[in-house]
Amino acid sequence: MPSVCFYFQVHQPFRVKRYPIFNIGTDHEYFNDDSESKLNNRKIFQKVAAKCYLPANRILLECLRAHPEFRVSFSLSGVFLEQAEQYGPEVLNSFYQLAKTGQVEFLSETYHHSLAALYSFDEFKRQVMMHRDIIEKFFGARPRVFRNTELIYNNEIAGWAEQLGFEGILAEGVDDMLGWRSPNFVYMPQGSERIKLLLKNYKLSDDVAFRFSSREWAEWPLDAAKFASWISEHNGNGEVVNLFMDYETFGEHQWESTGIFDFLRNLPREVLARKDNDFKTPSEVLAAYPARDTIDVARHISWADVERDLSAWRSNAMQHAALGAVYALERDVLESGDERLIADWRRMQTSDHFYYMCTKWFADGDVHKYFNPYESPYDAFISYMNALNDLKTRLAQKVVSPYHSKHTV
Repeated sequence: MPSVCFYFQVHQPFRVKRYPIFNIGTDHEYFNDDSESKLNNRKIFQKVAAKCYLPANRILLECLRAHPEFRVSFSLSGVFLEQAEQYGPEVLNSFYQLAKTGQVEFLSETYHHSLAALYSFDEFKRQVMMHRDIIEKFFGARPRVFRNTELIYNNEIAGWAEQLGFEGILAEGVDDMLGWRSPNFVYMPQGSERIKLLLKNYKLSDDVAFRFSSREWAEWPLDAAKFASWISEHNGNGEVVNLFMDYETFGEHQWESTGIFDFLRNLPREVLARKDNDFKTPSEVLAAYPARDTIDVARHISWADVERDLSAWRSNAMQHAALGAVYALERDVLESGDERLIADWRRMQTSDHFYYMCTKWFADGDVHKYFNPYESPYDAFISYMNALNDLKTRLAQKVVSPYHSKHTV
């Protein structure tokens, strides 16, 4: 009896506008681009809302009402929720309507969708607490399951999540980590005592997220009935099928013309029509199934690119320089007590900034170019570092500390 566990990542960054060196010292607005460029955060949010968030939420609400057994879960980044409140209150309300059904679970993550877990446990913990607070504020729910930014995971991060009181954590079902084991069971992280591990079934998830509209794919066209039959094939050879993907899959990455919304609308009915199938939220999966084994993940893994490692954010000198520079400011920024300065510094931590600097141009090159609103990774780096240098000038004026903070990983 495989339980289907749907999890959707919902995130939009505050992108750094084109920020020339001449702006340093005079322009402290790093994220507001009022032009028609691809860096206008309001226009991007409203475009994605019209193509994805609003129509997909309408369909999910119909499905949840039509099928009381249907379940979904979301991780809404704090910076997404800020933009929803500013740029699209109707989007925020549509998620609230989903929450009211009682069939939706909201997961925890770092508020700023950051890489803090790689650089500062203290900042990581602060952002997780901030995210808990905003989820409780908008939806009246306290998250019980954690997913780190872009599913970045290892034993240590699992231990931190356990330390913060979470019952479960999500990760990518990386082949060399699993060995002979299947992602379709619940596991325990190495070194943990209570927290359980849910692993993405990347083949089935990516069939929807990446291959759905590819006419070169042998399984094209994919409809809900065929996909439900693939899920049912795990009956007797798995207890949970974890389908984890970006929510923008629906309408943005896979356009409406591909039939993706019809697929989403029909899938609950097709899955439930097959005997012994059901849907569960991550918390329900953890309550229903015991951990079948322990998984040891010493290195960092993620769900990004074919390598499923950190190379999307830390594979070149620009990325390392930018990350080192922003986290080096932690102590002085926090000691400043300047709320706007702290808020800008945290927005500068969002992982997307470093993704835009990626220079991998082979198997994943088209992916990185598709998601990059800048002319090139070098343009992304220049704007980011210029803005960060302006932030440093503001910090220097505070005369917070007589010494320069040191960065440690």
